Amino acid sequence: MIQLLFAVLTAEVAVALSLLFKTPLRKLVILALDRLKRGRGPVMVKTVAGTVLVVLSSSLYSIVKIRSRSDELGLTPTDQVLTSRHLLEASLMGYSLFLALIIDRLHHYVRELRGLRKSMEPVVKQNRSLEEAKGGVADEMKARDAEIANLNQQVKQLKLETRERTEEAKAAELKVEALKKQSEDLLIEYDRLLEDNQNLHNQIHSIEKQMHDSQKVA
Repeated sequence: MIQLLFAVLTAEVAVALSLLFKTPLRKLVILALDRLKRGRGPVMVKTVAGTVLVVLSSSLYSIVKIRSRSDELGLTPTDQVLTSRHLLEASLMGYSLFLALIIDRLHHYVRELRGLRKSMEPVVKQNRSLEEAKGGVADEMKARDAEIANLNQQVKQLKLETRERTEEAKAAELKVEALKKQSEDLLIEYDRLLEDNQNLHNQIHSIEKQMHDSQKVA
């Protein structure tokens, strides 16, 4: 009986550890527990648990009975051996029942966790899609910012060139004005020279006429 209980405890510990850690064995254990909880499995488990609980109660009753008898007659070596055996059996059965409960809860939580992960997969995919979309938008925004910065630089360069050409146009306009004024001055000087030339011609013509008249008189 004790050897069987040790074997059961060892198997339960192995099952509990396989449920705690994500290993390839975990899927097999979950499938086995799923099948065990279908059909007649729960009835069998409850029957075995009830039997173990009855045997545990019997062992505890035997311990209490031996203790009460030892209070009256004294504890004999045989009673000590029986008490130790019953106590060990009760402990092993209690541990086995406790581990069975732990395994049941672990199996339930693992199933719920897997269900939550499956239900969260669309949300995770959607979040990934959103993150990728955000990354694409961020890259596009960076490209647009770089393009805008380039355009701003071109606008500044064009403004600088326009300012330089405007200054050149103003300088050329001032030069034209200066040349125009100089031309006007030259025209005025030319008119004056023409007038002086005409006056000289008139004077020469007058002198020649006077000389011609004087020759006629002589």
